Amino acid sequence: MPPSHRLPEALLDTLVASRDRSDRLTHTEHLPARQARHAPWPASIRPEIQAAAHELGVAQPWAHQAEAMKLAKAGQTVVIATGTASGKSLGYLAPVLSDLLDGTEAPNGRGATALYLAPTKALAADQRRRAAELAPARVRAALYDGDTPPEEREWVRQYASYVLTNPDMLHRGILPAHARWSSFLKTLRYVVVDECHSYRGVFGSHVAQVLRRLRRVCRRYGSDPVFLLASATSADPAEAAQRLTGLPAVAVTDDASPRGPLVFALWEPPLTEHVGEHGAPVRRTATTEAAYLLTDLVAAGTRTVAFVRSRRAAELVALQAQDNLDAPLANRIAAYRGGYLPEERRALERDLYSGRLLGLASTSALELGVDVSGLDAVLLAGYPGTRASLWQQAGRAGREAQGALAVLIARDDPLDTYLVHHPEALFARPVEATVLDPDNPHVLAPHLCAAAAELPLGPQDLDLFGPSTAQLLPVLEQRGLLRRRSDGAWYWTRRERAVDAVDLRGSGGNPVQIVEESTGRLLGTVDAAAAHTTVHTGAVHLHQGRTYLVRDLDLETSVALVEPANPSYTTAARDTTAISVLSTEQTIAWGEGSLNFGSVEVVNQVVGFLRKRISTGEILGETKLDLPPRTLRTRAVWWTVTEDQLLDALVPFDQLPGAAHAAEHASIGLLPLFATCDRWDIGGVSVPLHPDTQLPTVFVYDGHPGGAGFAEHGFHHAVRWLTATRDAIRSCECDRGCPSCVQSPKCGNGNDPLDKAGAIRLLSTLLAGAPAEEGASAGAGGGGGGGDRTPGQGGGGSDGSS
Repeated sequence: MPPSHRLPEALLDTLVASRDRSDRLTHTEHLPARQARHAPWPASIRPEIQAAAHELGVAQPWAHQAEAMKLAKAGQTVVIATGTASGKSLGYLAPVLSDLLDGTEAPNGRGATALYLAPTKALAADQRRRAAELAPARVRAALYDGDTPPEEREWVRQYASYVLTNPDMLHRGILPAHARWSSFLKTLRYVVVDECHSYRGVFGSHVAQVLRRLRRVCRRYGSDPVFLLASATSADPAEAAQRLTGLPAVAVTDDASPRGPLVFALWEPPLTEHVGEHGAPVRRTATTEAAYLLTDLVAAGTRTVAFVRSRRAAELVALQAQDNLDAPLANRIAAYRGGYLPEERRALERDLYSGRLLGLASTSALELGVDVSGLDAVLLAGYPGTRASLWQQAGRAGREAQGALAVLIARDDPLDTYLVHHPEALFARPVEATVLDPDNPHVLAPHLCAAAAELPLGPQDLDLFGPSTAQLLPVLEQRGLLRRRSDGAWYWTRRERAVDAVDLRGSGGNPVQIVEESTGRLLGTVDAAAAHTTVHTGAVHLHQGRTYLVRDLDLETSVALVEPANPSYTTAARDTTAISVLSTEQTIAWGEGSLNFGSVEVVNQVVGFLRKRISTGEILGETKLDLPPRTLRTRAVWWTVTEDQLLDALVPFDQLPGAAHAAEHASIGLLPLFATCDRWDIGGVSVPLHPDTQLPTVFVYDGHPGGAGFAEHGFHHAVRWLTATRDAIRSCECDRGCPSCVQSPKCGNGNDPLDKAGAIRLLSTLLAGAPAEEGASAGAGGGGGGGDRTPGQGGGGSDGSS
């Protein structure tokens, strides 16, 4: 057996035996192989498509593919929600390409068209290759994105029958210029929305409104396209598809594809001899552990992808693995992440596809990127935030039905530590629902302006955009953005483009360009919302394995000037947060305390940064910064306790700041188990005496304007959420609190004060008054941004959002 196809049990045994790692494996889950179930080709699929599929080795489709084809040809909105490598692409491509082939018989050769939307450019490029394999050349498939040269764009508009793009280009490039796309839109038969589970939170809410604008423009040209969606497995894909498109949907969920056996290992890095803040024990970082495991797997000839949580971590894992290997193998390891320039990204995709690369450290850009086959192992350096993403990433291995290995490496973090010691939370629970809220007024309002700029808004459009539309239109008129004329329609009043005021990805402004000071070379970009914390003056920035120091961040020109450097440290921003209650929408009595949900205003300011030694996380020093504050109006869940409850919990007032702060940190760490988020999507503040509640209060808030649904999800699942939080703190082996239970990696207070024992008693007393059943059904959910900060009201602590 060649080394690249060793049995997953043997691969795991090699990892465990090497370097005396036997104590790091906390659980092994064996998932059995699954046999394929086939079905005949539907009669409506063109013989040319069937013949091309047969040439590719597909004699008959799997049962779920055939079901999706029949539903699509019947004009039904359908979402295919099956596992990674289950052939979702063929399920929607066969009916789409069949209709496009029919369209080639029209006098102009374009009697039917289709639009494909992907969350990443890489995935769109991969899907164009698949379409070319299945359809004759007279079906003209073309990419239309930011990398498409201007001279090619006119050809795409006039002649392409299958246009592959992304929601951003649809929003900014196609819909505002719909008159130039009229011939394409008149015959639009299908809209394919791939990887639709990635459209969650605020990003998903924006995309939902873009799709409603598309439906409206199509109606203007007399077309009514069928929507076909592809998703990773989720709890309620039909409901999510309906929220995204505004159309009733049918879900295909019975996965009939074959799957090789999967060995899924849970792995906890060892404690180091170093200590962190306030003497807390520190484990080896998940990225360092992933680099060692990637080294061993590549040395054994095993094709491996290591998924990490950040761009910086992708660079670090690749760099460390390269340093651990000699030149021939070291050159077969690379990093892959968002923010690369187009030519860099394309080259990496080609090398991975061809097999020249043996090991890759990647952010989720690859999870939603190219279709990779033949991988033997997947390393996950930290829980990816949701069970849906966990299985999506793990499914990248074993894509040729051979056995595969997946290893989840725990970060020194409350949720990761909880999961590797409670495997039932991963393997005995269904994946989450994909949740979003298109009715968020911060999302809806700018899309109403964009829609009015495309075509005047009439009464017939109100239902399409949702129940808040009628209330928002007069507000937009008062702001001078829309004007209602005598015909009853609403018109855009400005000269500038309305779409330019809408940021689909919620980055909060123009991306900051990262420029090498000595050469003027553009290295990449970073979202405006993250610039204060990631490319502030003095920050360490990694790009393509090279380390840079940020010399200056110019917020007016959105440029960060950097210079090559080789520091022995990384940097972590520090900031302060003040929070005030704007309105309380729901309150549930929890004994004498209460659980609340409503709107809040958060004022955040980055005030400095820490330098931490790369190998140990040891703090080397702190530098002050002078950056302007940012204000965020969002949604929050908060709970209060009374003085009597503090007495019951044996938490005197002088210990309350540490107890509440520790409970806040841990609750933020555990919320991703119940909502489709990770801790960076949410923020929090704990205050011993909050001026708005006049009680000790702990807030957890969404990191996007108008809210993202995570706090609301926490409100509706608070009993289970806070019970898991208390149990996670109580089960940690440390004495006084550590990163695995109550310390936060970005605490604005430097994780001081923290009282682990007090947090357990405080949460137990609060939960003793909780209702037997939770207050309501789950709400909608979405995206955000986050960090960990100090409250402006004094005392306590926070874990905030950037």
